Amino acid sequence: MDKRLLSILRCPVTHKGLSLAKRATLQSVNAAIAAGELSSCDGRVLDEALSEALVTDDGKVLYRVANGIPVLLANEAVNLEQLG
Repeated sequence: MDKRLLSILRCPVTHKGLSLAKRATLQSVNAAIAAGELSSCDGRVLDEALSEALVTDDGKVLYRVANGIPVLLANEAVNLEQLG
């Protein structure tokens, strides 16, 4: 992802900065998706593994990246506290 774009993107809800999710985070998220244990903020259970995602600076919210395009929709965000 273009670093200039990443530097201006913000969470649409909290306005916190976003960064690319680390490999360990993606592995945890994808394991939870495979187990059917992860849902978006609108309650939809996720069923597709993520290859790329953005995480808020506080590490609490994740947004998927689809075909290189960040999906910054509040209802599609994933609360990462579900993992813990």
